[in-house]
Amino acid sequence: MTDAEPVTAADLELMQDLAQRVTATRPDLVNSDASYGELAWNWGRGHACDGASWRRRMWFSGGELVAWGWVFLPRRVRRSDGSVKEITAAYLAYQVHPGHAGLVDEVIDWYDGTAAGFERTVLPNATDEFALRRWAAHGYRTDPASLGDTGSWTQLNERDLTDLETPVLPDGFRFRTADEAGPKAAVQAHLDAWGPSTYTAEGYQGVRRTAAYRGDLHILVEAPDGTMAASTIMWLDEANRTAEFEPVGTHRDYRRRGLARAMLLHGMHRARAAGATHMTVACLGAPGHPQARGLYYGVGFRQFTRDVPLIRAAAQAGGAIGVVRDEAAQRGEPAPDAVRPEGNMTQGVGFRVEHGLTGLASTVNAGRIPTDGQGSPCAKHRRSSRSSRPSSTPRSPAPPPTSARSSAPSGR
Repeated sequence: MTDAEPVTAADLELMQDLAQRVTATRPDLVNSDASYGELAWNWGRGHACDGASWRRRMWFSGGELVAWGWVFLPRRVRRSDGSVKEITAAYLAYQVHPGHAGLVDEVIDWYDGTAAGFERTVLPNATDEFALRRWAAHGYRTDPASLGDTGSWTQLNERDLTDLETPVLPDGFRFRTADEAGPKAAVQAHLDAWGPSTYTAEGYQGVRRTAAYRGDLHILVEAPDGTMAASTIMWLDEANRTAEFEPVGTHRDYRRRGLARAMLLHGMHRARAAGATHMTVACLGAPGHPQARGLYYGVGFRQFTRDVPLIRAAAQAGGAIGVVRDEAAQRGEPAPDAVRPEGNMTQGVGFRVEHGLTGLASTVNAGRIPTDGQGSPCAKHRRSSRSSRPSSTPRSPAPPPTSARSSAPSGR
């Protein structure tokens, strides 16, 4: 069934509420792009320019949201340098409450109907073995290239907020907040770090509209000449006392000066003062992408979870999509089908292959993925450093009765 409803601000708040409930009980099952902060960032920055290509469906039980799907359809986007990028594949962000795990089949069916005719991508959590089996049953496959040494899989890193180092900036640099620096400086800081980018002043206004955004937790580093040399936004989940960095970026002319390290430490001090006891940040996890991971490990983060890029070919393989992807491969560039918003997370899923998911969980758990820098495998099932977080246990596939709605419930 196809649902043509856009994603509204009210929908966003319902999705964030589900993220908080899953985080409280099974934080290891929060999917890529489904965390409290990632949802706010993606909706805020993209709703004005990309909202027309968004589709969503929501499932409720007893008046409470228990599952949702958010499709990013193919489109053409214009970037800050004037270039135009063709988005040729669909991408799904989604979340299913652990108590309603069986709804993943309805989410998949809806996605297939909504994005029929396009190549389709999704990033389920590697811990969620039940969901991985269901995606495989619906014809989705993993990609060795995306899981390899230079692959596009991402990992979520965590640490607690005890024993924080004191941040040290080079002489002449200082910390600012977005409230102090103003919107123009905040937008330019992002463009200087991530350009070419689709981010705009209108996108930043959307970010500021989200209930989760706080200007005092939007941190910038100002250089002696007034340039905003680095920036990050922290998203505070007060219910779970956790905060999330997204995005994190440094101006190309100011890298390798310790600015990002100092900014992260300063941000964690501010997050702790705001009530957080725990911090997360995401990055590329493959060994061929060590920069961000090394930065985060250097300030105390360690891997908690990771995702698994899956793909399903369009009905007519070898058409325009295949041509575009092959041309990109010949130039040594990523395939131009990434639909995930920019930030700490990667933007693509690599090239299509024809193989299944058999053995994926055992490969991850056997440690045949990068180590954490201490010689320990970055295993998905490692427990959190917070004692209140439960260890991973299998999910039951039997869902309680639910209903699917095409709009937010009244009164929310």
